[in-house]
Amino acid sequence: MEYPVEHIRGQFPALVSGAVFLDGPGGTQVPQAVIDAVVGYYRQANANEHGLFPTSQLSDGIIAQARQAMADFINARSAAEIVFGANMTTLTLHLARSLGRILRPGDEIVVTRLDHDANIAPWLFLQENGAVIRWLEIDPENCTLKLERLEEIINEKTRIVAVGHASNAFGTINDVGRVVAAAKKVGALTFVDAVHYAPHRAIDVQLLDCDFLACSPYKFYGPHSGVLYGKQETMARLQPYKVRPANDHAPDCFETGTKNHEGIAGVGAAIEFLAALGRDFGAEHAPGLEAYASGRRRWLKQALALVMAHETRLFSRLLAGLLTIPGLRVYGITDANHFSERTPTVCFTLPGLTPAAVAKKLGEKGLYVWDGNYYAWEPMKFLGLEEKGGAVRAGLCLYNTNDEVDRFIKTLREIAAGN
Repeated sequence: MEYPVEHIRGQFPALVSGAVFLDGPGGTQVPQAVIDAVVGYYRQANANEHGLFPTSQLSDGIIAQARQAMADFINARSAAEIVFGANMTTLTLHLARSLGRILRPGDEIVVTRLDHDANIAPWLFLQENGAVIRWLEIDPENCTLKLERLEEIINEKTRIVAVGHASNAFGTINDVGRVVAAAKKVGALTFVDAVHYAPHRAIDVQLLDCDFLACSPYKFYGPHSGVLYGKQETMARLQPYKVRPANDHAPDCFETGTKNHEGIAGVGAAIEFLAALGRDFGAEHAPGLEAYASGRRRWLKQALALVMAHETRLFSRLLAGLLTIPGLRVYGITDANHFSERTPTVCFTLPGLTPAAVAKKLGEKGLYVWDGNYYAWEPMKFLGLEEKGGAVRAGLCLYNTNDEVDRFIKTLREIAAGN
């Protein structure tokens, strides 16, 4: 069976515009089911939580269903391990502040030079508590972490290790299992930024055994919102900052104030959209998964296996085209034998043109890409790109096509030739 790209594209109203959306790493388009869920919430269940009347009870049910769907998406043990918030950055800042209460002066926190700043700055702030920051550096040749130095950096003083599952700038997929294992040896807590990873690969927090993991539903076809996973036993140790009448137990004590209920309804719908894709089309792309789990979790695994196969094919086509353009430089892994170690996101520069100029010219032709640092501030500085305007970033996702890739390469080649 061929990849059902036309079936998928037919569910995304924005795609009828004819634009080529390669801006997915900054936020994907949403299917009609997500739009309907948000609108439906306003029409039928628009009320705050825990009231003794029908709309409030409907709202409670929608939030509970979305929480369970999110638990299935990352294979959490319980829906109580899912915290909803405004976005990953806000949730991480909130969590870091709470973790700061259990740190002592001299305690060490490990961060990486590869990460989005939402997984760096919140931990740097804990230097105000006396924490010491240790950096895991990157290899400039392929934008991968220098994991051979992991054992030197993580030691008996390490209390928190923060690592990205995948780089939002260069697509690098990190060996998070290795990092978590090294942290556990010294009793350190682990935080995983899975924002860029979640749209492209299945997440299993039980297999990773991380303490915390964050992701953003608007990167996997949902509304603008954030999700934080925390092990129940780890969250129980913390005292998050909250108003006094709020529930003292997780996840409620981490969800400060009124939640974005309509957005949460959309999160549940986005996960159901992916599950339906796996149920209807994914089985042959993920043989043997029937024994892995039942219901939605199995379908989600099948969907992401299907999507990964499609994205890998497209990325091979995209990268091959980019490498034919004179002077264009790609940052990150380019060896096809190592595509399992990266997502279908590519970061590049063209000589004689700023990234902003390239993005603007592409946008005028209906090809949407990002330019700048995309908040991957540390790696951009490290590579000497920040002062040059960063780089151009294009990312593929489940609704992109061969024709879109070809159109992108053709237009980019014309831009390069006309410079």
